[in-house]
Amino acid sequence: MARLSAEEEKARLLAMSKYEKELWSSGIDYIAGLDEAGRGPLAGPVTAAAVILPKGCLIPGLNDSKKLSEKKRLTLEKEIKAQAIAWSCASVNHRIIDNINILEASRLAMTRAIAKLSILPQHLLIDAVKLDIDIPQTSIIHGDALSISIAAASIIAKNTRDRLMVLMDAKWPQYGFAAHKGYPTAAHKQALREYGYCPIHRRSFKY
Repeated sequence: MARLSAEEEKARLLAMSKYEKELWSSGIDYIAGLDEAGRGPLAGPVTAAAVILPKGCLIPGLNDSKKLSEKKRLTLEKEIKAQAIAWSCASVNHRIIDNINILEASRLAMTRAIAKLSILPQHLLIDAVKLDIDIPQTSIIHGDALSISIAAASIIAKNTRDRLMVLMDAKWPQYGFAAHKGYPTAAHKQALREYGYCPIHRRSFKY
């Protein structure tokens, strides 16, 4: 992908701020973007992040975490945390995922992340789902590519969960969690055939 000029990058970020600008202009100061990482893996938790950015915040390079390299995500994570009014993360483990299903577990992780924020948000921008919570909210399909707040949350959620899976790799190195983070790669499926489940595998998922 061709590198954008400074003017083009600013225009891209302003376009990604559409939802935030509408809310800021209506007098809402604290907008929390929410996203999760880990709905698709066969092992480990689902992790959600909530991020409240200051009015007019434009962080160069901010984008959907899936479109970024690991190096870029880590750099952006530091900048997001430095500029955010508030941010938080929460995870829901594999046992709860198996008990209530991955969609409900994702919602639970988001609700927990909101509860951990140091400031109560006045509005939520959420990637693709709605929450049973008494805070006005907007659910945005592909929100991590359309909202700076959700994009910021997607980066923190992804990096946080990746670090958790690296720790799990130290406990069960035969599965290669540090490389694939629990996703259903060919190597992960082969390890499952050889070694069976480990304690953090999701038993409700089809392998």
